[in-house]
Amino acid sequence: MAKLEFLGPINREAIEVDISNLQELKILLKEDTQLQEWLGNSAVAVNDVLVASLDTPIKEGDRISLLPPVCGG
Repeated sequence: MAKLEFLGPINREAIEVDISNLQELKILLKEDTQLQEWLGNSAVAVNDVLVASLDTPIKEGDRISLLPPVCGG
């Protein structure tokens, strides 16, 4: 299992997910209507490293972070 964290304004508790890559995570999250607004514009990090490929493998104990865009001054 991997831990999925929702950061910033997404405001959800972390969950455990049993996936082997980010493509499986995308399919899993697409079913959640409350997350759909964030999926198209959020970055993803695995173990604090930004990733772009849905083929990124996920291993037992990995930490996945969904990083929504933020603005600052």
